[in-house]
Amino acid sequence: MSQRDEYLNKLKAQLDLWNAEVSKWEARTRGAQADALIEYEKQLDAFRRQRDQALEQMRKVQAETGDAWIDLVRGADDAWAKMKEAFDKASRHFGK
Repeated sequence: MSQRDEYLNKLKAQLDLWNAEVSKWEARTRGAQADALIEYEKQLDAFRRQRDQALEQMRKVQAETGDAWIDLVRGADDAWAKMKEAFDKASRHFGK
């Protein structure tokens, strides 16, 4: 397995874990009171925006051939770090 494949597999595995947790959060929002629901939706939206940006960076890495993908790793890592921050912030609101 190439370094690129290992890197992408690591990103995908983390994304799968986060998505599973978000599914639990979404279930909680269905039973939330109106004021809590607004805050939950706000946190979920922030996470989803960061997730979409991180996915875009991951797709760019996937699309590159040869060693050119290495140049995109910094952008992907930055996007992933921001996604983790959004996840952690939302996690605090949902009480994990």
